[in-house]
Amino acid sequence: MPRERIQKILAAAGFGSRRSCEQLVLDGRVSINGQTLHELPALADLATDRIAVDGKLVQAEQTVYYLLNKPPGVLCTNNDPSGRTRACDLLRGVRERIFPVGRLDADSMGLLIMTNDGALAQKLTHPRYGVPKTYRAEIAGVPTDADLARLRSGVWLSEGKTAPAQVRMVHRQRDHAILEITLREGRNREIRRMLAKLGHNVRRLVRISVGKLSIHKLGVGAYRKLTPDEIKYLRALADKVPDHAAHERIAPRRSPSRAPRTGPLRHSKAAPTRATRSDAPRDPRKSSRNASADTYPRRGAGHRSAANQGTSRRDTPKPRSTPRKRRIIGPS
Repeated sequence: MPRERIQKILAAAGFGSRRSCEQLVLDGRVSINGQTLHELPALADLATDRIAVDGKLVQAEQTVYYLLNKPPGVLCTNNDPSGRTRACDLLRGVRERIFPVGRLDADSMGLLIMTNDGALAQKLTHPRYGVPKTYRAEIAGVPTDADLARLRSGVWLSEGKTAPAQVRMVHRQRDHAILEITLREGRNREIRRMLAKLGHNVRRLVRISVGKLSIHKLGVGAYRKLTPDEIKYLRALADKVPDHAAHERIAPRRSPSRAPRTGPLRHSKAAPTRATRSDAPRDPRKSSRNASADTYPRRGAGHRSAANQGTSRRDTPKPRSTPRKRRIIGPS
């Protein structure tokens, strides 16, 4: 069996996502053949090397997949020093080391995929793959059409503009409304922050589906195993990179210098004016005409000789009033 990166081995063994497994290594909690690791990269072979986390041997385990309807007040983490209820605590009887795919804040509830498949979890949560997640939000106040348009086009948050969302008004009353919102990215408390930016506090937030998977007929706090067809669907969903992911999230972040213009300039005649006098290319065949244009005296600046071409304003030797003074003193 070929040697693999240690974080990949740990993720496949159910110790969390690859990023969290990298942190285990950096924290000095992982050893290979008795040697404690403190840095990456590191390669190992689970079949021949003795890999341990916190002194316990790592063994390959069968991948498992569960669907949980998370109640409010439950944390999406496997490590909480305060001893609060975690999502993995609700799956009683599951012996594998499982962890949640993605996150729901403690106040939110709804669909949560629980697994020990680190590779699949990595793809399902990465914004590049654009896996759709649908939420139902009960908010204070009724959003206007302009508010809905802003949600659909993207809302500016502290770290940048959100990706366009699909938004549908499900129900409205005088003082509150229910929206159905589909996102393809997973920023921290994204929906709550988006709506707060528009002046609407979220009273209740439920994730109702991830792709085609839903919490239909699954009670709050209950869980079930995914069917083979559902597992196959998730793997296909994770392996597919939709076109919108490249256009909505990657393209806007590129610098203009990285995306050179491939066609002609829209206003070709105006383009030369962008260059300054000092760095603009000169045509030797038009030197006489250029010289006459460059040496034409500006108002109040006096006559500029050819030797002064290309100098900046700060290099102008005399102030505006000086030439007038000479013309007055000269005749006397």
